[in-house]
Amino acid sequence: MPALILGAGIFLAPAASAEAITLALPIDCTLGKDCYIQQYVDRDPGPGIRDYGCGTVTYQGHDGTDFALPTRAAMEAGVAVLAAAPGRVRAVRDGEADGAFLAGESVAGKECGNGVVIEHGAGWQTQYCHLKRGSIRVKPGETVATGTPLGLVGLSGLAEFPHLHLTLRENGAPVDPFLPAAAQSCTTAAQAGLWQSPLPYTPGGLLEAGFSAAPPEYAAIRNGAPAETHLPADAGALILWAYGWDSVTGDVLRVVIEGPAGFRFAQEMPVAKGQALFFRYAGKKAPPGGFARGPYRATAELVRAGKVIGTRHATVELGG
Repeated sequence: MPALILGAGIFLAPAASAEAITLALPIDCTLGKDCYIQQYVDRDPGPGIRDYGCGTVTYQGHDGTDFALPTRAAMEAGVAVLAAAPGRVRAVRDGEADGAFLAGESVAGKECGNGVVIEHGAGWQTQYCHLKRGSIRVKPGETVATGTPLGLVGLSGLAEFPHLHLTLRENGAPVDPFLPAAAQSCTTAAQAGLWQSPLPYTPGGLLEAGFSAAPPEYAAIRNGAPAETHLPADAGALILWAYGWDSVTGDVLRVVIEGPAGFRFAQEMPVAKGQALFFRYAGKKAPPGGFARGPYRATAELVRAGKVIGTRHATVELGG
């Protein structure tokens, strides 16, 4: 099947044709709840980057939309990749290992990993990349309807996190489904684009937040380690961690913890640089005699240019 070409500039189709395709969500999840959009199409034809919302939630030459899962555990649980529109399967590839790129193995010529290409007629085509090994459920020549399961979200090919990379093409040229217009344009106004139901523009946010009694390991959080729901009465510290995506320089992570006996802890942590995925934690050591027993509640907010763009809440019972 065609390889996914990354890193070299792309040329978007000048505009969607009169016979424009309509796309359904290609992944069986709820955006903002158990999945999120990690990267949009790069609409800048030059060396810079720009997504359809005039932001930078993309990277050089990115020709599709990345629908990501928050953790490796979510991938292992199984999240279906769905046909975004009716059509006929043109090509499939399966058998590529999940996590090969992270393990240092070469994925040259197979950057898409396990994937499916569907022809929709009138020059339209969709390509689904990075599916889980052994999960492909369709064969070349099969006819599929909108919503037909194609496989599962995986980590195959050139992938650093579990996600589905969806590329839409018209007559061989990539088209941004959020704004099917000239490559150099962008807009901050709400757009339905080619989606059946409008998808919100999300320039970053928070995926998870939770309590712990000691600084947690980032690898454990990325893999989906559950947040603590109970901590011992003799906990040496009360820590809130937050895990998010697409930070930019100047972002601030705001943390507030409240609990029994008037307990309150608040801290603001500047985000020093932009990161596709980021992790921060803050908290307080136990006072003499320990923390008061009972429920503790916390709020983590990602603030950008004075506006909250992501919020997560967490609760824990101490000494219960």
